[in-house]
Amino acid sequence: MKKWSLDALFTSFESKEFQDSLVLIEKLIEESNSYALKEFNDTDDSINKIKTFIVKSEELRSLLIKSFIFCSLTISTDAMNEEAKKYLNKMQQLSSKTTLASTRFSKWIPTIDNLDELIDSDELLTEVKYYINRIVEGSKYLLSDGEEIIISKLSQTGSSAWGQLQSELTATLKVDYDDKKITLSEVRNLSSDKDPKVRKAAYEAELAAYPKIAQSVAYALNGVKGEVNTLCELRGFESALDQAVYQSRMKKSTLDALIESMKEYLPHFHKYLKRKAELLGHKNGLPYYDIFAPMGESSKEFTVDEAMEYIFENFRTFSPGLEALARRARDEEWIDYTSRPGKRGGAFCANIHPIKQSRILTNFSGSFSGVITLAHELGHAYHGDQIFKERVVNSSYTMPVAETASTFCETIVKNAALKDANDNEKITILEQSLKGSTQVVVDILSRFIFEAEVFDKRKTTPLNPRMLNEMMIKSQKEAYGDSLDHDYLMPYAWLNKGHYYRGGLSFYNFPYAFGLLFAKGIYAEFIKQGKPFVEKVNLLLQKTGQMSVEDVASLVGLDISSREFWNSSLEVIVKEIDLFLELTK
Repeated sequence: MKKWSLDALFTSFESKEFQDSLVLIEKLIEESNSYALKEFNDTDDSINKIKTFIVKSEELRSLLIKSFIFCSLTISTDAMNEEAKKYLNKMQQLSSKTTLASTRFSKWIPTIDNLDELIDSDELLTEVKYYINRIVEGSKYLLSDGEEIIISKLSQTGSSAWGQLQSELTATLKVDYDDKKITLSEVRNLSSDKDPKVRKAAYEAELAAYPKIAQSVAYALNGVKGEVNTLCELRGFESALDQAVYQSRMKKSTLDALIESMKEYLPHFHKYLKRKAELLGHKNGLPYYDIFAPMGESSKEFTVDEAMEYIFENFRTFSPGLEALARRARDEEWIDYTSRPGKRGGAFCANIHPIKQSRILTNFSGSFSGVITLAHELGHAYHGDQIFKERVVNSSYTMPVAETASTFCETIVKNAALKDANDNEKITILEQSLKGSTQVVVDILSRFIFEAEVFDKRKTTPLNPRMLNEMMIKSQKEAYGDSLDHDYLMPYAWLNKGHYYRGGLSFYNFPYAFGLLFAKGIYAEFIKQGKPFVEKVNLLLQKTGQMSVEDVASLVGLDISSREFWNSSLEVIVKEIDLFLELTK
């Protein structure tokens, strides 16, 4: 098993460096709070006050990021690590203490009458202009200093704790399969096994295991969504979705255009799923346990080394810089590849600005799908590599654009693999691509529909596992139509997705669809313009922390506010579907 190294952060919780960082963080928080209480009472000498506070904030934020992420990354591969849990709790407590200074700063900034003039007169302030303007815009959603501090503290024992519970329960759940006990990640990986009996047995074992933790995880979901509903009402957001759109730095009309295009193109995805069902011998649509079934003659299994070499080769077709970043990730041990007890499921990439490195977690099983997942997460790391060129306060990008580089890198690998394939190999590669696109368009739509209903119903009643299962089935039927066998759906899809359990980030689903289709549009431009377009893509990624998503898209000449753009990106997938249907006649 190949594991990552966290030594670039800290070597251990007992190390002098880690312990010293905690002491320094407390000192900087005290200084920052004292400064805010003393200075943010009038607008005298505003330029120096803003600059001083930003510099102090960046130093503090960098230390918090390093220490916090060391704790969370440790827990992600060792769910029962008591030291990591203790210090994560400590970091959350420290983080909540920064609320006073940030709240006072956010309320003070809008009181400066000539703010725009001051910003334009100073080099540093001009550099962070978007950051400051977002603070002014967001100040209307702030509550009193005391309320913000209480909310920050209570969230640590509220939504944050509920999210940790879901992560720990799913990471440690034992699944009875084939006369042995395996992890949830391991049994879910069997959904792409070549043997149909294995896939069905794994699906049944997965379903049988969920009731052991369903009640507890349902409480977690209720806790998170209840907290979000309460805070949205207090802050003046119309809904959790309204808040999510604001946090995404996008217009609601842009999201509406995306969702409507997705719905319009569902019949094309249904055709693909029905054809796959036919090819696998099913007559009533595709059962959920065969959604990830491999197809075609190519049954190659990849070792970790083979997967990485395959990615290097294909990343090279875009740019030497992308290949070099992937090689660095391997050589410097940024990646934790394979599943094991106590390691969380799924995959993610954490970009760590203070050390200008990333860490990637996957549960690689050797399939081509696993290769694509690696490419996806390395795309996140590439985005990080571009954003690291900016100041810390300019490095926070939103969820929709967060999935752009990752999906773009998936597309590079898939298209490069497809280019030289014979017909049988094309079926395999196309099916892998369509499998992913279907998840990101159709399944994401089902999750979007589900989460909207959860937020709505949570306002009036707690939701038990039976209710959540029924809501999930309903949303899957709405998105998938009759392309799935309604006797074999996945009612517990709400339980195993960590995306639902983040109090500060609701609707972590539509960004995947945004990222896929935005990346398709960008890739189409790359094909048209060639190598000169590489620097435009790099600039786009670099500036994602300083613009709305509409303005980011305009850097490469794309208008994402119109249905036409999303339809044109979906047409790229339709061509793949049509080719798949032709090859599998």
